[in-house]
Amino acid sequence: MTSTPTHPVKSSVQVKHRAVRLVAVLLAAAALSGCQSISMNSTQLRVIDASSDSGLIDSYQNNSALAYNLGFGTMTSYVPMSPGTYTLAADRVGTRQTLVESSGKLIAGKQYTEIVGNSIVNLQQTLFLDQSEPAPAGQIAIRLIHEANRTGAVDVYLVPSSNRFVSSSPIATNLSFGAHSGYINIPQGTYAIDVVPAGTTLASSTVTLLSGAQVEYASGSVRTVVLIDQETLGPLGATLTPGVQAIVADDADAQ
Repeated sequence: MTSTPTHPVKSSVQVKHRAVRLVAVLLAAAALSGCQSISMNSTQLRVIDASSDSGLIDSYQNNSALAYNLGFGTMTSYVPMSPGTYTLAADRVGTRQTLVESSGKLIAGKQYTEIVGNSIVNLQQTLFLDQSEPAPAGQIAIRLIHEANRTGAVDVYLVPSSNRFVSSSPIATNLSFGAHSGYINIPQGTYAIDVVPAGTTLASSTVTLLSGAQVEYASGSVRTVVLIDQETLGPLGATLTPGVQAIVADDADAQ
């Protein structure tokens, strides 16, 4: 499946509680920040910091703090808000020095993810409409968002436990930085996420950007997987081949 470009929106947003600091982990980690029930008179927003060099940020909506001290690879839970058009801003931590901002409209009964990404010199925000309904019975829905700006375009595999490298096909191909796959329905089951440079065939000898552990996904699960940078430092701090981490967020589950 080819990637679909996103529409950048500058971010930060409102809310009254502190951001939940999470470790940026592989797909093997437990999914994060599950969906809460949405009132038709409200909307929900969560914020993910995917910028590796912007430092800690504070997130604001219309001059009201949404989250403090967000760092690379961390995210908030969904925060209920009143529907409307907001100025969303990411500020340098502890100051009102705005690093990036824009306007975004949040619609009643919907839930959104705001990603602050790219390097500090090109910092940008992207607002995504999330799927709030569970996947069909017997299936799961996965959305991939590429925010790792050091790796180039990638192919992403969800490899079943029963078929680690035999006849596996990528779930998304040629996914470029800033692009996303949209939600993709696949059978429920246990999968590992593997990420390779675009055009690379996955085999037992393949050097991957990410090789995840097996994770079981229940029927109806809806997940967003955000790919972010991970660099390995060699002796004396020498930079080796960049790698990828994945933040996994819960969008919805079967009731």
